[in-house]
Amino acid sequence: MSLLLIYLLILLAAFLLQRKMMYFPARFTPAQQDQWLNDLNLRPWPSGGERRGMVSRLAVENAKGTVLVFHGNAGAALHRAYYVEALQRLGYRVIIAEYPGYGAREGSPSEAALIEDGITTAKRISAAYREPLFLCGESLGSGVVAGIVASGQVQVKGLLLITPFDAMAKVAQHHYWFLLARWLILDKFDNVPRLRDFKGPIAVILAGRDEVIPNRNTLALFDALPARKKLWRFDDAGHNSLPLEPWRPWWQEAMQFIAQ
Repeated sequence: MSLLLIYLLILLAAFLLQRKMMYFPARFTPAQQDQWLNDLNLRPWPSGGERRGMVSRLAVENAKGTVLVFHGNAGAALHRAYYVEALQRLGYRVIIAEYPGYGAREGSPSEAALIEDGITTAKRISAAYREPLFLCGESLGSGVVAGIVASGQVQVKGLLLITPFDAMAKVAQHHYWFLLARWLILDKFDNVPRLRDFKGPIAVILAGRDEVIPNRNTLALFDALPARKKLWRFDDAGHNSLPLEPWRPWWQEAMQFIAQ
C-alpha cells in the first residue's frame, strides 16, 4: 500500500507539472531580444510593440509567398534564424512566430493558447500580404500548424512539417509509459484528424535517428495524410541534427513541391 501511495503521488505530481515537462521556453527582456535580433539582422513583427514574431530587416521584393514558421518546444523564435536564411534566398518572406510565454512575450504556453495565438498571427499575416501563405511547423510546431489548419479561419496553400508526429499523447506514452502519459496528458495535439481535410500539398521531413519523435509517429501521420504529400528522410540525422544549412538542396525541393 505504501508503494502504491508513492506511485499515485508521483502520478499526481507529473499531472500537475506536465506543462513544465513539455514546454521549455527561453525568456528574455524586450531590450535583450532587440539586441539579439539586431545581431541577426532581424526585427520584431509586426513593427509595433506586440512582438508576435520576427522577420528579416531586408525586404523581399516580389515575394513568392509568406512562410509562417512555428518552432519546437524549446528555446525561442530568434534561435531559428536559419529558416529566414534558407527560405528568403528562395524568394519567400519568412516570419518566425513566437509563442505566448516564450522570448519577450507574456502568457503561458498550452495547446489552446498556442493554437489560438497562431490563428491570430496567421490571420494578421494574411491580411497584411497578398501572396500565398505557407505554414511551417517544427516538431511541436507541427501541432500548432495542424490546429490552425483545422480551424478553417486561414487560407493556407501548403505545409512544411519538420519532424512532426501523429499525436502528442502517443509520443508522451513512448517516453513516459511508466507515468500513464497517454491518459494524463492535457495538451494532446492530435494532428491526424486536424489535417485530414487539408487539400494542399504537404512536405514532411523525417530524422531517421530521431530520439524525441519516434519515426513510427512521424510515419503514422504521413500515412494518414490524404493530401498530396512527399517525404524527405535523413537517415543519419537526430531530432536536433537535421541538415538545416541554408544551402541544402532539399529546402528548394520541398518549397517547390508545396508551391505547385
